[in-house]
Amino acid sequence: MSSAAYLPFLIQAVLAAGVGGLIVGVSHLLGQRARHSKVKDSAYECGVPVEGVIHTRFSVKFYLTALLFMLFDLEVVILIPWTFIYRDFLANHISILGPVLFFIGVLVLGLVYEVKKGALDWEK
Repeated sequence: MSSAAYLPFLIQAVLAAGVGGLIVGVSHLLGQRARHSKVKDSAYECGVPVEGVIHTRFSVKFYLTALLFMLFDLEVVILIPWTFIYRDFLANHISILGPVLFFIGVLVLGLVYEVKKGALDWEK
């Protein structure tokens, strides 16, 4: 492959870096600058001073649910390519039904375990 094949990628990468640098530079030059450290360290909301706690704490249940969602979401992403290449495996007389069922079985076991442990119960 010649180096000319990589030219569109190089142009796009240079343009992306240039636009990103330009935006950061213009923001630095023209952006609002805080004069007081109290203002600098606080959230800005339409010029109104912040009242109360700025940073609220999230419950561990939120993080656990988010982690479980990401785990099962990534496993579904792994299943999608199997659906696209299933025809190729059938054409070569290779059965992938066993490994797919094993994978789904592990997913189901993991979900049953999480339900039994009460990880999805918000009332606890």
